[in-house]
Amino acid sequence: MELRDLPSVDELAGDERLAGEPPALAVEAARSALARAREEIKAGHDPGDLAERALRELATARAPSLRRVLNATGVIVHTNLGRAPLPEAALERALEIGRGYSNLEYDLSAGARGSRQDHVAAILRRLTGAEGALVVNNNAAAVMLALAALAEGREVLVSRGELIEIGDGFRIPDVLARSGARLREIGTTNRTRAADYERAIGPETAVLLRVHQSNFRVVGFTEHPSVPELAAVARRHELPLVDDLGSGVLVHLEDEPSAKESLAAGADLVCFSGDKLLGGPQAGIVVGRADLVERLRRHPLQRALRADKLTLAALEGTLGLYLEPEQAVREVPVLRMLHERAEAVHARAERLAGATGGEVEETVGRVGGGALPLTELPSYACAVEEELAGPLRVGDPPVVGVIRDGRLLLDCRTLTDAEADEVASLVRDLRA
Repeated sequence: MELRDLPSVDELAGDERLAGEPPALAVEAARSALARAREEIKAGHDPGDLAERALRELATARAPSLRRVLNATGVIVHTNLGRAPLPEAALERALEIGRGYSNLEYDLSAGARGSRQDHVAAILRRLTGAEGALVVNNNAAAVMLALAALAEGREVLVSRGELIEIGDGFRIPDVLARSGARLREIGTTNRTRAADYERAIGPETAVLLRVHQSNFRVVGFTEHPSVPELAAVARRHELPLVDDLGSGVLVHLEDEPSAKESLAAGADLVCFSGDKLLGGPQAGIVVGRADLVERLRRHPLQRALRADKLTLAALEGTLGLYLEPEQAVREVPVLRMLHERAEAVHARAERLAGATGGEVEETVGRVGGGALPLTELPSYACAVEEELAGPLRVGDPPVVGVIRDGRLLLDCRTLTDAEADEVASLVRDLRA
């Protein structure tokens, strides 16, 4: 076929195979199909059946871009795959609130305007021991809001060893600069003492900021002041201590500080994420002294960063599970995967291998999401041929695994039993 043989847009859109499609969509699909056909003809290729190509363009346009994915990587809080899968309680609350109207900013008792922050503040206070609580759209926003409200135009003291990059190029100094505060580095990369903060405090100092090294560890010749040590310095100078925990937990996890522990140790404000180790929706949570939380709530930036009704509903559903920690471990997917015994993961891998003709291979799972970087979770995968990686990745639903030593590993720590059955069916279909 040559360029002069191509039909016009109207002719292609009028093909009988496109007759049942909305005219505007048919014309757009025809235009796109013809554009691609011209490129292929110029490259010396046959463009094929143009009407079929237009139908594929329509199918692509209608297909959702954001899709459910089966995570067979062994990384539990996988940033690229949406981080924490939500518990059923969170999904139920989001569905209930999203399908109709709600009292998002309406006080039903008073019959007057209310605050969206009230819906989760009480349960956050109960779970963390804080006087006040506030929720914004992510933890970077929580930190930025805290610094904007408490330190705009003034200095914030931060240890050099805590000037971390939190992912995708976002760095603590950049977040701090956007808040309007000025960064003052304290100590060295590997050793910072409480005395370094004491010496650096001056008339322009507004906040002491502690940033948890959530996504890396410095080992060897190191020293960092504890929260009680920093809190003592802050109290002597009547300055607030803000503790950015990053991932954040509400149950005991070794080497990962909780908001409750930080507040009990003397932090005035604590910031953490809702969608990492907490296992809920993307959110930034701030808990601490009531007067400081109120300053954040009244800051103009809070309105730009606030969470929407679906986030608050899902977060409320997730937090409710933590009222009984054992229930949270059972029903919050992130916690369930973290605590699942290796024997159960091995049994799942054996079933998947039996259903696909693969082989069970011992692997190591990771927490992910910038949390507990040194933690290795004993895990097991079903190993199949590497050639299945691409087809599985574009399947329905897509499956993402790990290619290693010429094989595709389907790690079963991040698959449920039902998801493993789905993977098995997809593998069998591809081989048929």
